[in-house]
Amino acid sequence: MTARKIVVTGAAGLVGQNLVARLKGRPDIELVGIDKHAANVALFRKVHPDVTIIEADVSQPGPWTDSLAGADAVVINQAQIGGLVEDEFTANNVRATEVILDAMRRHGIGYFVGISSSVVNSLADDFYTRSKTAQEQLFVESGIPHVVLRPTLMFGWFDRKHLGWLRRFMDRTPVFPIPGDGNYPRQPLYVGDFVSVIAASLDTRATGVHDISGHDKIAYGELIATIHDIVKPRARLVHIPYHVFWGLLWLYARFNAKPPFTTSQLEALVIPEVFPVVDWPGTFGVPRTPLRQAPDETFLDPAYGRIVLEF
Repeated sequence: MTARKIVVTGAAGLVGQNLVARLKGRPDIELVGIDKHAANVALFRKVHPDVTIIEADVSQPGPWTDSLAGADAVVINQAQIGGLVEDEFTANNVRATEVILDAMRRHGIGYFVGISSSVVNSLADDFYTRSKTAQEQLFVESGIPHVVLRPTLMFGWFDRKHLGWLRRFMDRTPVFPIPGDGNYPRQPLYVGDFVSVIAASLDTRATGVHDISGHDKIAYGELIATIHDIVKPRARLVHIPYHVFWGLLWLYARFNAKPPFTTSQLEALVIPEVFPVVDWPGTFGVPRTPLRQAPDETFLDPAYGRIVLEF
């Protein structure tokens, strides 16, 4: 059997690491990862020593593009999610996608999975939302067969941001603040389910644009309480006024160039919105992990549950 070569950009991040962890044992697939984050690439090599990864900035053309030769498909997965500088979002979400698509055309690669975000449907207006919207337009205009997947907020193994960072913060502080009453509806998506959708897309060459949302709606405060109940950290959950929370984040960002949680993310958090619940398990033929089971797998897994990526 000749293995299909699959190239994954952003391979050392949350989605990439999870995808590789679940695909690397398949004899019909040869994986090649690309990522620019040196520390996380080093971690990737330690966790997945049997998988090739190239340390490179895909927003810049270079020798890394040669790794696409002979590929069956590419998972366009690199992303700038947080930060305070607009050009970082433009470089990693827009320019990088332009360079990857150009390299795909030169190598005659006939399919890709484009990882977008549910924010393109949201009320938020920030650097991330605008750059992901522009990225989707590049997907559409590429002329290459593809599928676009729009996940909601994800959590799971290797989560360096969002719920993963919040879970670790619970171990570092005696008090864990929740803004306001915490009654902000969320639809978290287990990344294990999301990478199953990616794998199914690669197998079937699915097309179209698909919202991949969490099926279970839960208030942010309740979600934090669920994680707290599972990991039993030292922190005590305390509700604080929204404006106080915002001010603390603003102050923290004055002393940290890469804050793990920003005022713009807080503003997006409290927007009362939900996303369409689509039957992606039926569409892609993958099972859905119940919300209460997924945090157990995330935080208590002996192999991957304690691995932490850098920001």
